[in-house]
Amino acid sequence: MKKAIYAVILVLLLTGILIAEPGQVPPKGMVFVEGGTFQMGSTSGDDDEKPLHSVTVSDFNIGKYEVTQEQYEKVMAKNPSNFKNDGKNLPVEKVSSYDAVEFCNKLSEREGLKKCYSGKGYIINCDFSANGYRLATEAEWEYAAKGGKKSKGYTYSGSNDINEVAWYRDNSEGKTHAVGGKQANELGIYDMTGNVYEWCWDWYGAYSSGSQNNPRGSSSGSRRVFRCGGWDYSASSCRTANRDYFSPDYSYYSLGFRVVRSSK
Repeated sequence: MKKAIYAVILVLLLTGILIAEPGQVPPKGMVFVEGGTFQMGSTSGDDDEKPLHSVTVSDFNIGKYEVTQEQYEKVMAKNPSNFKNDGKNLPVEKVSSYDAVEFCNKLSEREGLKKCYSGKGYIINCDFSANGYRLATEAEWEYAAKGGKKSKGYTYSGSNDINEVAWYRDNSEGKTHAVGGKQANELGIYDMTGNVYEWCWDWYGAYSSGSQNNPRGSSSGSRRVFRCGGWDYSASSCRTANRDYFSPDYSYYSLGFRVVRSSK
């Protein structure tokens, strides 16, 4: 009898009739990331990747793919991307951090979820207890890119061979590619190395040497972090520990984002 009940529940979950809480079954198009402790940064990379330090993150859900042009256009009624000729399964690009935040709030509203973001411009606040969509913190992003609790310690997200997991300068033929075209990482997440850079929530700042729990970056700043390298960048820029940053109103044709939802 119990097996029959569980089977019915599973069917309801898969068909979307019954909505699971984040952390039990991930929302559609997302991967559940079990929280844990990892070593953030690198001892051999750029100076701003040091010092290597211990970070603990809580459970969360992250987009299996970078946000596509089709998804972005459905929510925002526009497509700012430079590369449009190969279909709308390409990652959206030429979006600023402000655009990404607006998308997250609008998508949350469409799905009846509580918005994470309030405010505007440089004064944007994030409610991490809300069940809506948001950008990953830099710590969440790196933890997921490194494979979370399933990490095998790869240099790139899912492999030590960048060509297995990434579109980057040496193989992209000067353009973005459809999401999910390369091998996934240990958690089943695609393109966390290469294709397009991804905006994170954090203001850019120096790392602390001490242990941290769910760090969210500097309390203020003028430049937001983005991660993962892009189709026009070198292999070194695509390492999971690599960091980059720019003004939150900056947009570029190798810069996009993916979404996250907190897990209760």
